[in-house]
Amino acid sequence: MENRITKLFGIQYPIIQAGMIWCSGWRLAAAVSNAGGLGQIGSGSMYPDVLREHIQKCKAHTDKPFAVNVPLLYPDIEKHIQIIIEERVPVVFTSAGSPKVWTKTLQEKGIKVVHVTASSVLAKKCEDAGVDAIIAEGFEAGGHNGREETTTLCLIPSVREAVQLPVIAAGGIASGKAMLAAMALGADGVQIGTRFVCSEESSAHPAFKDKVASLKEGDTKLSMKKVVPVRLIKNEFYKLVQQAEDKGADASDLMELLGRARAKKGMFEGDMIEGELEIGQIAATIRQVMPAADIVNEIWTEFLDTKNKMAAL
Repeated sequence: MENRITKLFGIQYPIIQAGMIWCSGWRLAAAVSNAGGLGQIGSGSMYPDVLREHIQKCKAHTDKPFAVNVPLLYPDIEKHIQIIIEERVPVVFTSAGSPKVWTKTLQEKGIKVVHVTASSVLAKKCEDAGVDAIIAEGFEAGGHNGREETTTLCLIPSVREAVQLPVIAAGGIASGKAMLAAMALGADGVQIGTRFVCSEESSAHPAFKDKVASLKEGDTKLSMKKVVPVRLIKNEFYKLVQQAEDKGADASDLMELLGRARAKKGMFEGDMIEGELEIGQIAATIRQVMPAADIVNEIWTEFLDTKNKMAAL
């Protein structure tokens, strides 16, 4: 398939693996890129020297394009940007900040820039900032989420109408059927996170992968809205957050409860009780851990099969 996204990134399929903290290192990024999608390293949980190591190992294991996700609120953002430029990363996905800050700097070095947004208003600002493409991420997504709580089904057509740039749909997408639906609404491609958490190459702890694959409908909920909205699995830590919020906790109270390295404790180290466990609603449909290449192939095959069935109606 060739469309605006495959041409922009030089990939075979318009399938992008999300850059998830603690879950998407070089092994996953290289595996997805080798399978025809766009793999992505999640730099938000990495010190600068660790990021450089992951970029270099990714380049050693794939000759295909890959990306790095950079949360713009990262404290050592300048070091991350410099490493990305020095290592000649082809694509950067930015999030959690203004796209105006680093877009031109990266593009001047030949790097494609994509920014994550959760509203059509912010999507227009991304276009004005000159980004190459936009991620429109709906309320269903895992990790940090939009305060507007707009679902993917509503967000994609709204963003499509607001901008001329290529639009990548994210949030609640883990299958070829969902990919086709997103593209029918105006997306040029999809970004998938939760499904790739349950890949063999994901750097998530095996206990977290197993937990995700066991979830049922309603086992996640958007929380921590006074800090940064994040979708959490309902465990003991989640219950503490809810109790604090019910008692009127403010942002500082919630930050104290969150503490340091809570996400690492859960997703990377495997504490399913007291760790912060971020995942999307679509986890309720995932039942097994698979190689990343098999996930890409399964999604693409189902996309084509569903497209043919719809054409026959």
